[in-house]
Amino acid sequence: MSNPSKALMCGLILAAASGCARLEKVGKHPEFTPTLPNAETQAMLAPVVPRQTPLSRSSDQSSLWSGERQSLLGDRRAVARGDILTVVIEIDDRAEFSNSSQRSRNGSESMRIPNLLGIPQRLDQKLPEGATMGSAVDLSGSSSASGDGSVSRNERLTLRVAATIVEVLPNGVLSVQGSQEVRVNFELRELLVSGYVRPEDVSRQNEVTYDKMASARISYGGRGQISDMQQPRYGQQALDAILPF
Repeated sequence: MSNPSKALMCGLILAAASGCARLEKVGKHPEFTPTLPNAETQAMLAPVVPRQTPLSRSSDQSSLWSGERQSLLGDRRAVARGDILTVVIEIDDRAEFSNSSQRSRNGSESMRIPNLLGIPQRLDQKLPEGATMGSAVDLSGSSSASGDGSVSRNERLTLRVAATIVEVLPNGVLSVQGSQEVRVNFELRELLVSGYVRPEDVSRQNEVTYDKMASARISYGGRGQISDMQQPRYGQQALDAILPF
């Protein structure tokens, strides 16, 4: 079997395999991502050293001034591995760019020798009919170029997601990860967030905004019937990558 035939056969096999994989999902809801095991659950299952404060060691545990997290005035902010905090995502970005350029150039060169000791007239007799040395050289040229470009972007996203502290770095910075999945009919919307947060940036409401997260990674997408319809088929994607035009 020749090499082109082998390549065609391999392509057909891959297309059939991908088609069979898609047929398995026909008429079924998209499945949720398993919650076990992942970094969040491992952080929650890890043993946490209890925090001791001078007030918490008080013999009177019923005092309102106790330093325990469960007390009325206790600090309930997430600070340890396995604690949960809320990440507030409010993105409202707008950008507009406009560029315009224009360039033009004109050039002209002309040399005429109607009389030069009678030489042009003598040469005209030997030249083909219609040719003359009266206008020996006459050149002209022009070029122009112009370009316009503009970019307009408007993005707005408002979300809230609970994230888990998966690690406390040696300098005290918190590494957080969070995920959320919502299924409506045959479409599954998933939100993923991760990044690094300083403990002092966590508010008294146990919330932190995304703009205070270092190396923030936010993903909001989905999978299901609607997402499948919005994506081109594998054959079209392969042709788009291979075809030079």
